[in-house]
Amino acid sequence: MELKEAEETEPVSPSGQYLNSSALSLSVLGVLESEIPIDDSQCFSLLKDIFLPINPRFSSIMVVDENGEKQWKRVEVKLRNHVKVPIFPSGLSPEAYDKYFDDYISEIGMELFPQSQPLWEVHIIKYPKSHAAGFLIFKLHHSLGDGFSLMGALLSCLQRADDPSVPLTFPSVNRFPSNNKDGNNSNIFSNMYKTFSVVSETVSDFCWSFVKSAWLQDDRTPIYSGDDGIEFRPVSVATTAFSLDQIKQIKTKVDATVNDVIAGIIFLGTRLYMQEMRQGSGKANSTTLVLLNTRAFRSYESVKDMVKPDAKSPWGNYFAFLHVSIPKLADDWSSNPLDFVVKARQIMNAKKNSLGAYLTGRLLEIVRKFRGPEAAARYIRSTLKNSSMTITNVIGPVEKMALNNHPCKGLYFVVTGAPQSLSVTIVSYMGKLRIAVVGEDGFIDSHKLKSSIENAFEMMLNATS
Repeated sequence: MELKEAEETEPVSPSGQYLNSSALSLSVLGVLESEIPIDDSQCFSLLKDIFLPINPRFSSIMVVDENGEKQWKRVEVKLRNHVKVPIFPSGLSPEAYDKYFDDYISEIGMELFPQSQPLWEVHIIKYPKSHAAGFLIFKLHHSLGDGFSLMGALLSCLQRADDPSVPLTFPSVNRFPSNNKDGNNSNIFSNMYKTFSVVSETVSDFCWSFVKSAWLQDDRTPIYSGDDGIEFRPVSVATTAFSLDQIKQIKTKVDATVNDVIAGIIFLGTRLYMQEMRQGSGKANSTTLVLLNTRAFRSYESVKDMVKPDAKSPWGNYFAFLHVSIPKLADDWSSNPLDFVVKARQIMNAKKNSLGAYLTGRLLEIVRKFRGPEAAARYIRSTLKNSSMTITNVIGPVEKMALNNHPCKGLYFVVTGAPQSLSVTIVSYMGKLRIAVVGEDGFIDSHKLKSSIENAFEMMLNATS
């Protein structure tokens, strides 16, 4: 849509332009599971009084000015165009509604947002499933912000279920955990080695990422077809949950981080699924893209503070892709499944010593400057298409939340619109990690892959005893 007259606008960030382009259009679906049936009588007043004031982007559309630059333009929001209440057959069992819900998630995940209205929707599911009595699905375009921003917006609408006057709290996050236990950092040889290590890892990481993004595709496997147009195909979603205390038990056993353990579980589960579906594919060359939050501070602030120019945790899309080779399934893997966590820790520690993600960001800026945002978007699309899967995680609150007196039993999120057959998302909530497996329907058996990830978790947990 073109901007035809002088009006108050705000420039769209480069990442926002990449994520809403002819080459790429990503959406985030946040699913809230309610303990009680949904009462939507106050839906429009809540959206008007609480949701829309969170950020001007929720009342804006993306337009193109006379110079060809994309801008956010404020418009009047017609709430009825943004609220969807699907009608399913009545009188079915909760288990029967599982299929209707799954099909509905797939349907709205494939639908593109109309560019003539703000890029968000709320879907209210009033039918019980086996997991909850009702559901709210917040669908937001990724150009509005990344998972961290959108979680911050969602939390602005929610309160603690036990005491709304007390703020929600979140697990502590160590931004850059130290691997040096002896404290002897001062000698010149140590500093020289660290400098050499950073340079070496940066060159290797950046060059490999560039080759992967530009040309080199993964091997064809049960999780990677290499087909075009995957982003327009139906998806299947399966979720599971792990105890955060048990994750920490594994973490302590191998002296790793929680993220290392999660990655190791997903890597092993994925390889087990691949091997079951096709013998020998457990040793194929497969890559995952791990999304890294690039903010200096990763603790949530109020949205009012996040939108300030000097915010410590600013609103927007602040993430980078890390190319990570999925460890191959060795013949003797069952003797020590924790090796996958150890390998994940080694890989991620090497990534921490690399400036490859920073250089990739600079490369995108150069591409955008000389060839335009559409060319940069095509590069990101190629990055996604050439890799087998994506893993991303978001930190959620420790306490139970409620939305307008509806206690939230659980939550998870999925990302749709990427040219990949598989993605895995993780969110923490109330001492549990909720993992969602999103697979191309008909190509990936998401429920079988979920079971493989559960098996990997049980194997690792048993190996700690």
